[in-house]
Amino acid sequence: MELYSTNNTASRVSFKDAVFNSMPQDKGLYMPVTIPRLDDKFINHLDEYTLPEIAFHVAQNLLGDSIPADDLKAIIYDAINFYAPIVPLEKDVYVLELFHGPSLAFKDFGARFMSRVMSYFLEEGEKQLDVLVATSGDTGGAVALGFLGVPNTRVTILYPKGKVSDIQELQLTTNGQNIRALEINGTFDDCQALVKQAFTDKELNEKFRLTSANSINIARLIPQTFYYFNAYAQLLRQGKNKVVFSVPSGNFGNIGAGLFAWKMGLPIEQFIAATNANDTVPAFLKSGVYQPKPSVATLSNAMDVGNPSNWVRIADMFKDDMNKLKGMITGFSYDDTETLAAIKEVDKDYNYVVCPHTAIAWQALKDWKKLHPDSEASGVFLATAHPCKFPDVFPDNIAEKINVPQQVKSLEKKDKQSVILSKEFEEFKDYLLKNG
Repeated sequence: MELYSTNNTASRVSFKDAVFNSMPQDKGLYMPVTIPRLDDKFINHLDEYTLPEIAFHVAQNLLGDSIPADDLKAIIYDAINFYAPIVPLEKDVYVLELFHGPSLAFKDFGARFMSRVMSYFLEEGEKQLDVLVATSGDTGGAVALGFLGVPNTRVTILYPKGKVSDIQELQLTTNGQNIRALEINGTFDDCQALVKQAFTDKELNEKFRLTSANSINIARLIPQTFYYFNAYAQLLRQGKNKVVFSVPSGNFGNIGAGLFAWKMGLPIEQFIAATNANDTVPAFLKSGVYQPKPSVATLSNAMDVGNPSNWVRIADMFKDDMNKLKGMITGFSYDDTETLAAIKEVDKDYNYVVCPHTAIAWQALKDWKKLHPDSEASGVFLATAHPCKFPDVFPDNIAEKINVPQQVKSLEKKDKQSVILSKEFEEFKDYLLKNG
């Protein structure tokens, strides 16, 4: 597998280089030179394969000879060891539950795969790998658990102070070992800017071997394609072969992975980009003007992103063909009042509890279906996190229905360990240099 930078399409790096140097020095993002199309026989018979089998086939076609087949299979069967079922709510409406991994969020797919790939590529005696990750909520917890105890790696998680849920914060700050957490007095966008600036800082790069665990790292996106193929496999088992995906969208890595799957031949009819009040992309799809703006805090905090990093990858996939892009992606955005109303409606109509991000995806699917009453496609909306991670969001009558997993209960007995920093880069840089 060869990759280029979105800012220099003539450049070429290996998969290993892209994993360890997650962001090119020209500040673009890495993209595969070739996105292979899977053969129709495999696509049409997806229902005959398990999730790990699908994941291996997809990864092998994408990565080529970057990792030998037996080693890749071992990585995938170790990383993707939980299920991702589609659950019917009504006729042709399904929820894809992506919260059955160890951190109870969809990001377990990317973080577990990436940590094992990095561990595989790390050779004995090499310089310690320093993984920097900005989180608006769920990424940090998934990365922490994915890398916890991995030899010769250290993870530094940056999160916006006071803007993640209590359980998310515990997942970030109670690990110890090779995981450390920084509370940044700012927004997620500030955290992300600090990480990006670190990757282009000469002094830091001379002292440390830096890489990212955010979705700017291509190793995060590849495994997220797996669950789109697997959802379609489950639909095929029910005799359905047309699908629309509604995706809760913040940094746009999740929907970017879905578009990778579409490019690889998965017959997806439409993507719905469902955002909260941070509506940079839905506004762009309506106006044609891409105007990033400061993020605002919402109930769906993992989507509080005003300048989505992965949008450059999506634009690159469409080569600036706006008509084709708008034909494939529809955007909807909702404020907190609408989000809470959706949570209540899903509970009332289906006796099913959704997290605020998932509620937005459900509402967007519902609104899209109203605009397309003749569509025969099954609608699948992505449940990106377990509702127990957002206890303060729900009214008491809904909160009491949430089954809190044992790993969350045990977190509450642990002590928080974090360092508070401002959003100024020099302070962050100084911390890294003094704590190297």
